[in-house]
Amino acid sequence: MKRWASLLAPLGLVLILFGLVAVFLMLAGAPTGPHLIWGNIVVGAVLLGISLVASLDAVRARLHTGEARRASRYGTTAVVSTVLALAILGLLAFLAQRHPVRFDWSEAGVHSLTDQTQKVLQGLPGDVSVTAFVSAGEIGPVRELLERYAYESPKFKVEYADPTARPDLVEKLGISPDQLGKGLVRVAIGNDAVELTELDEEKLTNALVKLTRQGTRKVYLLDGHGERPAKGEGADGKEGFSRAAEALRNENYTVESLVLGQKGDVPADANVVISAGPTRPLPEEEHAALERYLERGGSLLVLLDPRSRSDLGKDLERWGVSVGEDVVVDRLQGFFGRAATPFAGEYGAHAITKGLREVTLFHVARSVRPTEAGRSNYTEIVKTSPDSWAERDLEAFFGEGKAELAESDLKGPVPLAVAGKPLVGSGAETEEKKGESVPRLVVFGDSDFAANQLLDSYRNRDLFVNSVNWLLGDVEAISIRPNKSRPSRVELSSEQLSNIRYLALAVLPEAIAVLGVLAWWLRRRAPGR
Repeated sequence: MKRWASLLAPLGLVLILFGLVAVFLMLAGAPTGPHLIWGNIVVGAVLLGISLVASLDAVRARLHTGEARRASRYGTTAVVSTVLALAILGLLAFLAQRHPVRFDWSEAGVHSLTDQTQKVLQGLPGDVSVTAFVSAGEIGPVRELLERYAYESPKFKVEYADPTARPDLVEKLGISPDQLGKGLVRVAIGNDAVELTELDEEKLTNALVKLTRQGTRKVYLLDGHGERPAKGEGADGKEGFSRAAEALRNENYTVESLVLGQKGDVPADANVVISAGPTRPLPEEEHAALERYLERGGSLLVLLDPRSRSDLGKDLERWGVSVGEDVVVDRLQGFFGRAATPFAGEYGAHAITKGLREVTLFHVARSVRPTEAGRSNYTEIVKTSPDSWAERDLEAFFGEGKAELAESDLKGPVPLAVAGKPLVGSGAETEEKKGESVPRLVVFGDSDFAANQLLDSYRNRDLFVNSVNWLLGDVEAISIRPNKSRPSRVELSSEQLSNIRYLALAVLPEAIAVLGVLAWWLRRRAPGR
């Protein structure tokens, strides 16, 4: 037995040590069972006791030597240092559990909430009650997202419920069992609630917006002049406008079509009117109706493509905006080499583009600039690269597909959009008076960027929706919204993550330590040593 004592003692110490480590891991939330803790400590103590009994005589003899006294002193120091290190680790684990701090070091910030979500959470008027009806096997991704929201705002209260284990809660909240097939998240503020059967940051934040944004804002889309359709035939096609309309509804705005000739005037409840890619002239009465609308403090968004055959250009000129008879070309920074599909990454100092850092994408766009009279009223909010230019030989461009930079062309950076206060009514009066509505105008030289095909490309959605936010005076809603697509990553449940943490911090190190002791003992017992 004496020959085994030198092996049993270090093995016993290793087991006791990792039994204590398991205690600290359990305090930190790892799924460590008591049987594992006590198993390590008890077995370690038994091995240590057997070793001491088997080598008792040798221990007595060594205690009376100088070497023993030195070993005792150094051993005591080592034990105290180990205990202090474990105590510090335990304290850190305790503090991390009570006061968690999140870091996102990914390049694209894929584990962080977007600017829009953070603004919504900061502006919550009261507590938000979130009930997640998900089974244990599906709770991982749901918990991971909801905990980001709860971390950002103490008003975001989350409760997890397995629908099979909590039929009482399902009945109390009046949820149909048919809705619970793939899980359901109920978001409620007071008596108002939104139920989500598919959960991602965009849908959850939109639910909060719908519950918190008070009042009804109405956006009218002009119809009858070849504008891009937001409903009906062609609305869901590549050139349709259904996604843009849906993006506005997600901001809790009401979106309707407006045939101005039928109404005779812009409705009094119109907060914003959008003319999205008109291709035919307007009757004179409709020109006058838009003029009256701006004079009484209305807001207008015009998306005007090159060679559109619309006559809104003459109104824009009168209001202080010049739309060029040209097409923007960029051979160096066009989308996959397409010169007429330029990227724009230079933004003016304006509320609409505040926070925009990534590029937006346009297709067959024209230049848009303030006139001399309107220069002080408008800001050029989007520009293409310095290598671009506005090609004014449209016959050669559209007829022969040729574009060459000439002296008559507008050299880049080329402005594609302006935002400001139109020259209507008193014209020179641009200061906003208390209690008085001030007209606002945003003009883009392209409507493709907000159509279905390109709306979700790069930051096009933000640029479009932010423009409407600003026109509504809803400046606090201007933000950077969640991307539609997210990088692929492995989704782990909290239980799986805790198991991996326990394996990495306890099981594997303990196995390595045991193997190390065995290797040391075998080498020591080898012949010739």
